[in-house]
Amino acid sequence: MGPFREAAERNQNKPPIGIRFLESIKKKRLSYRTHQAIVLIVTFLAYTSYHAARKTTSIVKSTLDPESSEVGLKFVPWRITYLSEPVERKSLSWKLGDGWAPFNASDGTALLGELDLAFLAIYALGMYFSGHLGDRMNLRMLLTIGMVGTGIFTSLFGVGFWANVHNFYYYLIVQMLAGLFQSTGWPSVVAVVGNWFGKKKRGLIMGIWNAHTSVGNISGSLIAAAMLSYGWGWSFVLPGLLIAFGGLLVFALLPVSPEAVGADKDEDELDSPNKAGEEVTEPLLVSDSDVKQEAVGFIEAWKIPGVAPFALCLFFAKLVAYTFLYWLPFYISQTAIDGKYLSDGTAGNLSTLFDVGGVVGGILAGHISDRLDARAITAASFMYCSIPALFFYRSYGHLSLGLNIAFMLLTGMFVNGPYALITTAVSADLGTHSSLKGNSRALATVTAIIDGTGSVGAAIGPLLTGYISAKSWGAVFTMLMAAALVAGLLLTRLVVAEVAAKIAESRSQGSPASKAQAAAFDV
Repeated sequence: MGPFREAAERNQNKPPIGIRFLESIKKKRLSYRTHQAIVLIVTFLAYTSYHAARKTTSIVKSTLDPESSEVGLKFVPWRITYLSEPVERKSLSWKLGDGWAPFNASDGTALLGELDLAFLAIYALGMYFSGHLGDRMNLRMLLTIGMVGTGIFTSLFGVGFWANVHNFYYYLIVQMLAGLFQSTGWPSVVAVVGNWFGKKKRGLIMGIWNAHTSVGNISGSLIAAAMLSYGWGWSFVLPGLLIAFGGLLVFALLPVSPEAVGADKDEDELDSPNKAGEEVTEPLLVSDSDVKQEAVGFIEAWKIPGVAPFALCLFFAKLVAYTFLYWLPFYISQTAIDGKYLSDGTAGNLSTLFDVGGVVGGILAGHISDRLDARAITAASFMYCSIPALFFYRSYGHLSLGLNIAFMLLTGMFVNGPYALITTAVSADLGTHSSLKGNSRALATVTAIIDGTGSVGAAIGPLLTGYISAKSWGAVFTMLMAAALVAGLLLTRLVVAEVAAKIAESRSQGSPASKAQAAAFDV
């Protein structure tokens, strides 16, 4: 095993073929900053393709089960608003078919819900294993395998259209395997970005970078919707091919760490470790050839200070965020805005503004946390602010389209802000915690623990909403506000510690100044 392991390590530290090709063209080594740009662009495109592939199922649902879009609308007089709507539905049904067995039966909506639950459950479970693997193997290879595997099983779901597959368990197994491969994405991309960017500016950089989630959701919706007229199978196959191609791009270009490509950060230092009092501003991997680092274990990673509170906080934050992701278009179509009911298509388009607010929130939360150097204070503040935002959206969003848009943007900003911050900058910070004593092989595991725990909440939120919304949407929003409150409270101990540290820092900074003044008077 010794020679094979040494050969594998030598291969891991070899620059990707795409990097070697670029360097041969330029006839010189790429700069540290150029490598950072490549990392941001490639990982952005990679995770955009993950979300685009993930979004297809929600778009195709109404085609597989035409009745699903009418569930819960039986007692809403929306047909009066659009007098020509029954004719349009008949025409659309003729073009796209009357659903797809077994999803067009009376239990079709329940079966589609089971697909969602199975996907999210396997995704959450797989996240823990992916993080464990990520700290023990080449992240570029893990990400490539995950993207190609996701592409294969996403496409296989669509192949059921041409193969005329009507067995529910075929689609269930394909979705579960797609969820398993999808779980490789987040721990890998966060670990790679964390390797290249130090703590200073990490929140802002990752806040901007995290826009890939919303870009993927929107692009996935547009691609899947555009392909429906050619057959719903293409709505899966095209995103599947795109993410598989993205996997090949990752394999060819992604530099996992500065050490892997021999990059020297001295020529363009973005994250200077020379400031007094800053111990964790260096990039993740610390070059030390004399010390053999062992990957941090799963239980050991849970014991890192801050991991458990942030993981549990994300459980409730993702519960809120994913409830909006899966149910917001449906809620909008059920709600009379200024006395009128919107069509399903218009409601879906309007719901994308929640993601727009989320992009702004992610960038704002990252920037504020960088300036304050206080991740917990920022995340908790955003979660507390999301409570009145949710209340105002539920209570006054129906009064006019302008108010609905304004409160939706505000809600998206406060809900997705801490979600983006915790899954990116906070995960990277904790993966390089001082208690690890410079051990770089913990970031993927820590990221997986935090986002994996959050993904459990992401599965539970939409599931509970399906039951509660049948009785009252007011009760759904009460549940979301309660979840946001709990998310904020879970960070209380960390918030208190950050406030105490700020007070101590301000006092220590004030003490030398007073001494200098006293010395001046003595002279």
